[in-house]
Amino acid sequence: MIATLGFVPMAAHAFPLNEKKAPETQEDLMLIQQTLLASIPKAKAATVSIDLGNGFGSGVIVSKEGLVMTAAHVSGGVGKKVTIIMPDGTKHKANTLGLMAETDAALVQITDTGEYPFVELNRTGNINLGDWVFSLGHSGGFNKERGAVARLARLVRVANTTYQTDGTLIGGDSGGPLFDLDGKLIGIHSRVGPQLPVNMHVPVQVFIDNWEPMMKSEFMGEGPFAQKPIKGNGMLGVATKSVEAGLEITKVGKKTAAEKAELKVGDVIRKMDGKEVKTREELQTIIKDKSAGEELELEILRDGKERKITAELAER
Repeated sequence: MIATLGFVPMAAHAFPLNEKKAPETQEDLMLIQQTLLASIPKAKAATVSIDLGNGFGSGVIVSKEGLVMTAAHVSGGVGKKVTIIMPDGTKHKANTLGLMAETDAALVQITDTGEYPFVELNRTGNINLGDWVFSLGHSGGFNKERGAVARLARLVRVANTTYQTDGTLIGGDSGGPLFDLDGKLIGIHSRVGPQLPVNMHVPVQVFIDNWEPMMKSEFMGEGPFAQKPIKGNGMLGVATKSVEAGLEITKVGKKTAAEKAELKVGDVIRKMDGKEVKTREELQTIIKDKSAGEELELEILRDGKERKITAELAER
């Protein structure tokens, strides 16, 4: 059973040194070291970096099919395309699934077919104040030579929707995994407190309790870790004129979604999200159904050759 604030459950501790306030002998220190070293390799193999296009976070694979647990503020929304970077630098396409905006929990699915290394969840509820734990994360972004960074810590607060540890986390670690010393996943990094050693994590139980709607790509809650998309506030940032083949781009706005997608003056937009567009009104009708941050698939003609371009809409 997970404790509510101020209450510590009486379940037995799995790791023998969890009950001690501090290691008392060299043998105690050696046991912590040996146990940690035995658990890290499998945990590291499943700890991934998430390339969001405008930044990096971390996550951990929890199924052989490539399901990733991370934080909602890392995934950034539902139905987004992101890139999963494996420890060896291999990159895989992925889609964000459902999230919980109030507790900072999210799922991501790798879409490339294959079998992936994964970790097991601690489903026992045997999580107690003072337990020794370790965290992994791609601090500051992916670095193949360094790999995921491991830190030893202890649980200093155990509540229904938040764990707090006294380890150290920095930018890029968000969404990464928190393990017990047996290498079982107990939480996901959410945020750093006023000081680096004050860190908050989303308990695994929060994911388990909301697994079905998250797998169905539902956006749950009203923030603060993710904001629901506002229909109609997406903007592409082009001026166009009608031509026989579609809509010719006559201007590309500075620092717009169109510029970031490398659309150019003279490109002819033929389709948007699979729909033919021949007038400015048809273009606006499609974009009115989109939110900032959503992707728009464009089929264009450039120098007589067909191309497909994906643009992530900016906020109007």
